[in-house]
Amino acid sequence: MKIISRAGRRLRSLAAALAAGSWGDLARPSVPFPGGRRGHRVLTGAVCFLAVAGYVTGTADLVQHYDLGYGPAMALSLLRAGPPVLALSRPRAAWWAELAAVVATAALTRPGSAEEPWPWAVTSVLTLAVTLGVVGLRASGRAALAMWLQVLAAGAVLALLVPQPGRWYGLLPAAGILAVVAVAAEAVRGRGDVQARLARAEERGAAEEARATLLAERARIARELHDVVAHHMSVITVQADSAPYRLAGVSPAAAEEFGAIAAEARRSLAEMRRLLHVLRNEDSPDGLSTPQPGLRDLPGLVETTRRAGVEVRLAPAGEVGDLPVAVSLSAYRLVQEALSNVVRHAAGARAEVEVRRAAGALHVTVVNSAPREARRAVEPRGGGHGLAGMRERVAMLDGELSAGAVPGGGFRVAAVLPLPPSPDESPDQPPTPDPSPPSGPGVPPEPSPSVRPSGPQ
Repeated sequence: MKIISRAGRRLRSLAAALAAGSWGDLARPSVPFPGGRRGHRVLTGAVCFLAVAGYVTGTADLVQHYDLGYGPAMALSLLRAGPPVLALSRPRAAWWAELAAVVATAALTRPGSAEEPWPWAVTSVLTLAVTLGVVGLRASGRAALAMWLQVLAAGAVLALLVPQPGRWYGLLPAAGILAVVAVAAEAVRGRGDVQARLARAEERGAAEEARATLLAERARIARELHDVVAHHMSVITVQADSAPYRLAGVSPAAAEEFGAIAAEARRSLAEMRRLLHVLRNEDSPDGLSTPQPGLRDLPGLVETTRRAGVEVRLAPAGEVGDLPVAVSLSAYRLVQEALSNVVRHAAGARAEVEVRRAAGALHVTVVNSAPREARRAVEPRGGGHGLAGMRERVAMLDGELSAGAVPGGGFRVAAVLPLPPSPDESPDQPPTPDPSPPSGPGVPPEPSPSVRPSGPQ
């Protein structure tokens, strides 16, 4: 008795789950049609074609094999052929309309011979299968199973209520065909679900990669800033410690103040070293004690890029004077990243690098032409984050950066890094971008201001 009671409870639970799945899933389809817009267009065309075919063949079938007049046959065929098209937008209403149409067709018709299937005519099975397939592409497998069971239950009730020879045999082919359609729809829907999840995972992975790259660049900038600030703090410490001995007539109070300044500077250096220990790691490409590069290292960088297959010209630089270490380092990194992009995305192109001081700012410009011959890019897939790192550096110095394509297939990166006023410059003169673009053989002209920053990163 316990086994029978337990089996009854499981059957009732399954029936309730199927009913809930049928109503709930059909009311709120789980996913869009697989294949996106293109898949939806293809499916719409196929369903419309099958609906027209079902209407024409259904009318002829009811007239020839079920002894109906043309009027009733056309009306019943229209009721059966309409729901497959409706299922594209309203799956729940379409399914119940189709089920009601085929039940009404079976109740109002009788086959003209014993060879004709009943209660489901051949054309009824066709429209049922199309509707079930379209709805199954968006509903869950549980809902598809519930729909299949509903068709079987409706056919069994008709077979019990209407004494028709061979009525039970007519249910078997329809049940088999609809089962295959339901399984196929579930397989296609599952594949669409997997593809959608993979697409979302790729988007999340790309976003995480971009964020990790940006954080790595920020950490690198922080490490470099440590080296720059540590140098100045060390100078302050030395000057404060030696001031009482270098300067005559320093009072005890002033000597104590100098000592406090030196102690505070040493504590600041210790804090920065602890922070640097967190930022650095043993895989750091900068090493633990490697001097930071600057503008003096540009010739070596240009020579390395030439060995990579890019013809680079370093424009003769005028007198730039003494530059802050952070500006010199950032200018070097900007040129380095821009030339790396040329090597990765425009192999065989010609590039020109210009660094000059004008209007109270350091102007850094790198322009490359299109490759002279078609070559496969070192990294065919774009979407890097080099420009993001450039913008981080320039924003740190309150500068300006413009990057974009130029006519002819080239690319231009231009940065303006503000400088403290020198003795021969007016401190009230704001740094402004120099309008004159670099010149040289094979270098494209400057892009118009309407060009938005884009291109290889």
